[in-house]
Amino acid sequence: MTIQIEPRKGVPLYFQIMEEIKHLLAAGQLAPGDRLPTVRQLAVDLAINPNTVAKAYDELRREGFLDVRQGIGTFVTRSRPQFSETARQKKLQTLCEAFWLEAQKYGFSPSDLVKCLGELDRSK
Repeated sequence: MTIQIEPRKGVPLYFQIMEEIKHLLAAGQLAPGDRLPTVRQLAVDLAINPNTVAKAYDELRREGFLDVRQGIGTFVTRSRPQFSETARQKKLQTLCEAFWLEAQKYGFSPSDLVKCLGELDRSK
């Protein structure tokens, strides 16, 4: 499991950790029952404060993604959490906004983006 954060991104680190773990779940790189690194280990790996990792894990537990077993570890819940349609649409909106802002820097128009996405869809 590889989690990457960007301290200069302007997004709280705990939120970046949460998003990375959710991405790993959605991509199937984390499965129900998988054990996550300890708070301390992930904090060392990311060179951040353990409280930041603990906050991310706690939020993910509250959202139903993680199960914390005292003295044993932190695991992905056995019943794979489903992303609500609202959460999925919100994530799509965020991705599109970031994509659009980056594309604008290079002078692309909305029609350029639609054409490119259409080509990506046909290539599958």
